[in-house]
Amino acid sequence: MALLRHHKFLCRSPEAVLDGLHAVETICRKRGLQFTKNRWLVLESLLQAEQPMTAYELLRALETRLERQISPPTVYRALAFLSEHDFVSRIETTNAYVPTPYPDHTQPYVFFICETCGSLAEIENRKLEALVDSDAASLGFRIGKRVIELKGACANCQAMELTAD
Repeated sequence: MALLRHHKFLCRSPEAVLDGLHAVETICRKRGLQFTKNRWLVLESLLQAEQPMTAYELLRALETRLERQISPPTVYRALAFLSEHDFVSRIETTNAYVPTPYPDHTQPYVFFICETCGSLAEIENRKLEALVDSDAASLGFRIGKRVIELKGACANCQAMELTAD
């Protein structure tokens, strides 16, 4: 069964954002990892975002929020930590980041990216992963990183195209 999360329609209430932050904080504590204030702020910004964010968009958002300058390495280090521990995913084609749908899952995701409105859906599909693993094994290939990104038009944008015609 595929797990689906459509980023455009996530609940971004303060309670939902705080729940997401506390979930990551709990996982970090269990794994013996430090969930620093900077990491918290970067993840919080991503959880509140309407769209995937680049490092520089995060930097600008944090500077606005904190009313002070922040050095780019601060954001990059936080993103590296969050990515390394599967709390955020990097959209390779746009070099932007989104919070992972389920921070306690370490499965790779398939990203569906709408080129019209920018919405993003992620699917965790174990059947697809098994197929990729099988193909890799048949080639004697060891997979280091999996990235599957599909670009096109979401259902809403397709519907709008039909009504515009």
